[in-house]
Amino acid sequence: MSKENSIQEILFKFLMKYQYNQEDLDYSVLPKHIATLQTLSDIGNSGVNIFDVNKKEIAFFSPNFNKLLGYSAADYADTGHHFFDQKIHPDDKPKMALNSISIFKIFDQLSRDEKLNHKSIYEYRMLNTMGKYIRLIDQYQILELDQKGQIWLMFGIVDISPNQAENEQVKCQLLNFRTGNFIPLETPLKPELELTKREIEILKLVKSGFLSKEISDKLSISVHTVNTHRQRFLEKLGANNSFEAVMFASKFGLLD
Repeated sequence: MSKENSIQEILFKFLMKYQYNQEDLDYSVLPKHIATLQTLSDIGNSGVNIFDVNKKEIAFFSPNFNKLLGYSAADYADTGHHFFDQKIHPDDKPKMALNSISIFKIFDQLSRDEKLNHKSIYEYRMLNTMGKYIRLIDQYQILELDQKGQIWLMFGIVDISPNQAENEQVKCQLLNFRTGNFIPLETPLKPELELTKREIEILKLVKSGFLSKEISDKLSISVHTVNTHRQRFLEKLGANNSFEAVMFASKFGLLD
């Protein structure tokens, strides 16, 4: 099995952890979303798609997606969206799958409202009809959550990226479009990223909403010690605040 296929399999297995009560999923909303997104696609000449996490499949992609790269409808009549999957640069596809896992892990840490306030933004390369790799920008946002707050339907909007640097690989970041705060996913894993057992313990309590004084009482240590540990894990994770620290730690699997 190739590296690309093995990583795609890892992504698929990761998505299998999301279990849904099928009776709670109202698929009558799907045609309404498709109609709205098709109108948006027609106006902006963008490619749009809907990903169904429950079924682990693309539920819809706009017919004009091919125009971004110069293909005709006949080119993908038999294979559908899989045709375009095969046009993604071979160096970019595995990275996109790994970043997707990171994005889902971060979303898992967010409240229902916060999930709806964020979108992921990818830049990657795809082959056009001229045999040249064109950079695309793909923005994914949540359409529907299930009753447990799990991501159910997501939609993506794809356009030609204004950045056409040929040698740049995948870029991925998470945007809170309410606050304008960006979180890049390209932060490298460093040896010093390893958190101590106590730092992880405190970070998990921070994630649960405990304040320093409450953590101090719970762990029978001083507030000064708590704050020292908090400062250390902020530095190690390269985070500006506790919210970012929780998100970064989740991305790196430190809170699993």
